[in-house]
Amino acid sequence: MSTARFPAGARAAQACILLVLCALAAAFVPMHEAPWWPAAPSPAQAWLAGLLAAAYVGASAAQLWRARRREQARAAAESAAAGIPADGEWLVVHASQTGQALELAQRTVDSLRAAGLPARLRGIGALDAATLAPARQALFVASTTGEGDPPDPAAAFVRDTMHPGLALPGLRYAVLALGDRSYRNYCAFGHALDAWLRGAGARPLFDVVEVDNGDPAALRRWQHHLGVAAGAPELRDWSPARYAPWTLAARRELNPGSAGGSVHELRLSPPTGSDPRWRAGDIAEIGPRQAPAAVVALLVATGLDPATRVHAGEVRASLRDLLARSHLPDPGEVRGLDAQALASRLRPLPHREYSIASVPGEGPLRLLLRRMLRPDGSPGIGSGWLCDHVPRGGRVDLRIRANPGFHGPGADVPLVLVGNGTGIAGLRSHLAERIAAGGHRSWLLFGERHAACDFHLREDVLRWLGEGRLARLDLAFSRDASGAGLPGPADGGARAAVHPGYVQDALRAGAARLREWVDDGATILVCGSLQGMAPGVDAVLREVLGDGRVEDLRAAGRYRRDVY
Repeated sequence: MSTARFPAGARAAQACILLVLCALAAAFVPMHEAPWWPAAPSPAQAWLAGLLAAAYVGASAAQLWRARRREQARAAAESAAAGIPADGEWLVVHASQTGQALELAQRTVDSLRAAGLPARLRGIGALDAATLAPARQALFVASTTGEGDPPDPAAAFVRDTMHPGLALPGLRYAVLALGDRSYRNYCAFGHALDAWLRGAGARPLFDVVEVDNGDPAALRRWQHHLGVAAGAPELRDWSPARYAPWTLAARRELNPGSAGGSVHELRLSPPTGSDPRWRAGDIAEIGPRQAPAAVVALLVATGLDPATRVHAGEVRASLRDLLARSHLPDPGEVRGLDAQALASRLRPLPHREYSIASVPGEGPLRLLLRRMLRPDGSPGIGSGWLCDHVPRGGRVDLRIRANPGFHGPGADVPLVLVGNGTGIAGLRSHLAERIAAGGHRSWLLFGERHAACDFHLREDVLRWLGEGRLARLDLAFSRDASGAGLPGPADGGARAAVHPGYVQDALRAGAARLREWVDDGATILVCGSLQGMAPGVDAVLREVLGDGRVEDLRAAGRYRRDVY
């Protein structure tokens, strides 16, 4: 190893240590009682020699370690000054015209840091290829001005960096696109940025989130996706939803005996006198609650009266109710506090999002959700409460949020629906909406594990197939290709097939049909897992149709996804 890598001070210190050790060795020469060679040293002399050698090695190693630490600190300082993100750091980039993008980017940084994740804020005007290339995860908050133009601070980035040729295969990213839906080129710069990043080989953490005039519901969706992607699902909502008190009318487990997590269907009734409206593709935002036993355990540990009225911000409720809607602290941290002091320390639980599986004309709102388990095997807060704890007839805080990015085309347009797992919920609502409007040319491709227990909502799907309201059904069961439960030819079986593997394999098997439907103007909607399924389906679409045509479909709104 060349000494040129270490500072002169370190080399000088090593030389001084060596001189001192040589002087000590010379001082010990008169102590020899016999000729040093060929006579063996005495045990005392051997120990002294070993100690001297160990001292030299230890002192040298310490000097080298300190020199390397100084070198690493210097390199880190240079990288920080240049804006180069460190390993594991989230790069949050804002492209702002009026300051809104900057504000939202700063909120994003604050949320990540609150979750213990390193994050760096950077303006797009100071971003270049040298800064972006080493980044591993980046979030872009991008405004659009005029008729689809980038904001002024982005001009240099667009001119010097945002062009074909830059390769970013190691980057994962997401885009929050700000705009005004009254303009023709809505969120155009955010979508242009997304298209350029995809073309550079970067991988999206999730699809573009569009925000119309600061819509708080869209911003909650950004927070939800960010929390999932960052492995921090408890990120606090910036603006909590204003829920309505819905009622749990019915709940059933759809897949008893499944090798995967249990999936439940919930049916919810709206508040008396209300008439909620939604479209296929819209989202139900749920305000979850803690398991009752966990709340009782904390109240017992603190000795506080659960009926005590307290307030936290704008919320005024009993202590029991506020605890149920909050992150629960460790009892040891709050023991001895009065009820109001405890309430002031509570952080509200963030909302959960679920695709709606029904349309208003069918009666109760239907949801599908999988009970999620923590590493210790206990259920997650949101899914555990909805699947196990809220009683029939109990209150569920719910808000319907429009999701225009996943609305379907007109009933006369051919529709290809692709999904897996609980993604069947969003696909079912599209089928129900089209059938009610008289549409019949719909093709459903669905994948799960076992045909016998994981074909969720099979009754509805097979009834529509038998009635001719569903033109084609392709199923893929990764651990069971028997096709158990499929109808016979007289019930529509000639228009159905089961495939081994995954739903993307079923799509590949139908390549000729896919090209025909797309040629006829079909829209493709994908709903389900972001990991595995969504990129697998995208790869097959590009394999069958070509990259150019897939990008044209995306730009025209004929290829849409709701993945999580």
